Amino acid sequence: MSCGRFLKTTPSNLAIDGKVYKTDSWTNVPKSILSLVPRRLHLQPSHPVSLTRELIESCFPPPTFANYNNISPVVTVAQNFDSLGFPADHPGRNRSDTYYINQNVVLRTHTSAHEAEIFRQNASEGYTISADVYRRDAIDRSHYPIFHQMEGARMWDRRKVPGGDVAKAVWDDLFRMPNHNLEVDDPNPTVHPERNPLQAEHHSIEEVEAIAAHLKRSLEGVVVELFSKAKQAAAAANTLESSPDEPLKVRWVEAYFPFTSPSWELEVFWQGDWLEILGCGVTKQDLLINADVPNQLGWAFGVGLERVAMLLFSIPDIRLFWSKDDRFLSQFSDIANISRFKTFSKHPSCHRDVSFWLRSSSNSAGGGLKSNARDFHENDVMEVVREIGGDLVEDVRLFDEFQHPTSGRKSLCYRINYRSLERTLTNAEANELHGRVEKDLVQKLGVEIR
Repeated sequence: MSCGRFLKTTPSNLAIDGKVYKTDSWTNVPKSILSLVPRRLHLQPSHPVSLTRELIESCFPPPTFANYNNISPVVTVAQNFDSLGFPADHPGRNRSDTYYINQNVVLRTHTSAHEAEIFRQNASEGYTISADVYRRDAIDRSHYPIFHQMEGARMWDRRKVPGGDVAKAVWDDLFRMPNHNLEVDDPNPTVHPERNPLQAEHHSIEEVEAIAAHLKRSLEGVVVELFSKAKQAAAAANTLESSPDEPLKVRWVEAYFPFTSPSWELEVFWQGDWLEILGCGVTKQDLLINADVPNQLGWAFGVGLERVAMLLFSIPDIRLFWSKDDRFLSQFSDIANISRFKTFSKHPSCHRDVSFWLRSSSNSAGGGLKSNARDFHENDVMEVVREIGGDLVEDVRLFDEFQHPTSGRKSLCYRINYRSLERTLTNAEANELHGRVEKDLVQKLGVEIR
């Protein structure tokens, strides 16, 4: 499997959040990632990720909702995958996608790793979880190996609602919720036998109709909270492309998610485009049964905080969230004063290309590792570049590929765009970084530079 031998040397132990974990042949989490674990941007006062969390969280207040914000990112494989029903061969389990501390412990890849535990605790009718999550991923202006998710859920217990009538209890709760003036496009039926099926063995259509209506009204309220602030900020910056008095428009789109059915995505019409904001649906009953709360049913949603923050604050590059530059951080204060990001500098980029042959199993080039074309994964390239260049790399993309007609060997060419957010990189600096990248590609991935 790719990435199992990614690092040449691995310490015997890793210290994370005050605890020590043994490493093994599965360990693939680099120092650069571990160094960012304590940052927890979603808890930093006045940080745009934290402000976005606060705005969404304000729509789900106690005592109905408990808000969990400070759960350690170190989880077991059972928590991250098994508790959610991930099959043994699911690609998310691969070391090419997930940071393993050891064979049984990972950095969580989603907030849902804590879902079963919170359902089992049954401490409130609803909850939100906000947390940093970790995935080996592409390098570009909208992807980062650490990002922040927020998920929420609202449950009703058949044993506790009056007369056991969940549908009536849900509708009663919905009628107490505030109205809004959104223009809502929701043309499809709540369930569809092929596209958006009912969990017929667990739920009645009446229950799901009520739960779906409650879910949609709740999340439409989130849109009102977020985008009314965004409209005010855009109007203040003279960048609003519509009339300030024009109602916000949203639409519900049928979707598929592994943990809900029926499921939807919520899109918002913003600055001339339809933008997907979040995913949601009726919680899969198997999750609740496995969490020992079989009498509960309800809804759940998930949202990427950086994605919303980039829209809310007009932040063009995800790397900026990790900046410690006061020219960035000083632009944000509190949720009552949302303002659009003002670019403080734009430095030129330095493009460099790297071309290499993937090793065939019979080729001995490349530092003696066993990597070859069969187990090569693009995320391995991203990790090498990220470890050397860090946030000095704006994006990496596959530029060209070629297969030799005789030998069958495959060649790939990647274009790396070096650009600092805070200063101008010299050609000498870019060349030095690029030389180290080429060296590490050979040593760690066993490729042959062309």
